[in-house]
Amino acid sequence: MKILVLNCGSSSIKYKLFDIDSKTTLGQGGVEKVGMTDSFLKHETPSGEKIVLQKEILEHGAGIAFILETLTSKEYGGISSLQEINAIGHRVVHGGEKFNKSVLITDEVIKNIEACIDIAPLHNPPNLAGIRAMAKLIPGVPQVAVFDTTFHQTMPPHAYLYGIPYTLYKKYGIRRYGFHGTSHRYVSRRACEILNVKYETQKIISLHIGNGASATAIAYGKVIDTSLGFTPIEGLLMGTRCGDLDIGAATYLMDKENLDTKAASDLLNKQSGLLGLSEASSDMRDLEKAASEGNLQAQTALEVFAYRIKKYIGAYAAALGGLDVLIFTGGIGENSWGTRSAVCKDMEFFDIEIDETKNDGLRGKETVISPKSRRVKVIVVPTDEEFMIAEDTLKNVTRF
Repeated sequence: MKILVLNCGSSSIKYKLFDIDSKTTLGQGGVEKVGMTDSFLKHETPSGEKIVLQKEILEHGAGIAFILETLTSKEYGGISSLQEINAIGHRVVHGGEKFNKSVLITDEVIKNIEACIDIAPLHNPPNLAGIRAMAKLIPGVPQVAVFDTTFHQTMPPHAYLYGIPYTLYKKYGIRRYGFHGTSHRYVSRRACEILNVKYETQKIISLHIGNGASATAIAYGKVIDTSLGFTPIEGLLMGTRCGDLDIGAATYLMDKENLDTKAASDLLNKQSGLLGLSEASSDMRDLEKAASEGNLQAQTALEVFAYRIKKYIGAYAAALGGLDVLIFTGGIGENSWGTRSAVCKDMEFFDIEIDETKNDGLRGKETVISPKSRRVKVIVVPTDEEFMIAEDTLKNVTRF
């Protein structure tokens, strides 16, 4: 069985084509700058060759058509025709309270995803565009929606409710939902496989740290809390998002700067975080370089970034009643040994420590980086959200 996984963002489309039977990848990559004249596709062939194809892609349907054309091309493709694709799995960011598992896409499912657009205006529309484009380009092929939010649906009310009138929660569904669920689900299970321990016996904190970042507390296989909330802005400091912020500060800024809700959202989502604090870059590599050259503002931004993560580890260890495994994943978590070191510094009282000989220079490789003497295992696990989406897709299409 061949399964195509799609992740449609506001201006990008990531994809990966799996041959489940042979456990191989028949092509993967992404379209970038959708809606712009200088858009392009980065593609990796089954042999591992990497190419870049330039083409004007003004909307998602055209981008997906270009992906399918590339996957079936004689020069770069891994399949000879679209009829070889047996199923399509889609990453969908927000499922609200409607979905607690991945589902086969029907008209009713599409309506429920549409109903979540108000709370995920940047993410659900392009996710839906991908679903509709595939229904048009490969009609009749089953499609599955895999939600970022479903892994977090095991949170108890005391973790997901906000301190607002309960009637507003019931009326608008305002609560903590959490995101990056597919990533947290994959790395937490994979970490236990690497450590040769039973997933259902472990207390785990999973740190997905990239341009977007979140911490998740997992007790015995179920999420009990997570840092991202009603939208992907709460919690940890991120590349351009502010993370935790006193709402009074937000309304104060709106008054002082004469900001409407759209402008305030833009400020807190796109101009804040590492970018806003450093006034230099949202890219960790740029900031680490600047800090090493004596840029004090960049250094302060990095310190705030690590400190916020450290605070969540402490809070979640308390919520879990202990800790067995601490996981680093995501672009920064997997590749920035400096961040991992700063986060775990002076955490020995939690039995958390990093062996710097294992950590230093480590990038994107499954590695236990804690000393054997420490009970809490600190581990780097590169995420593979596409694999989890393919796995869920397979389960849903073979169920019928």
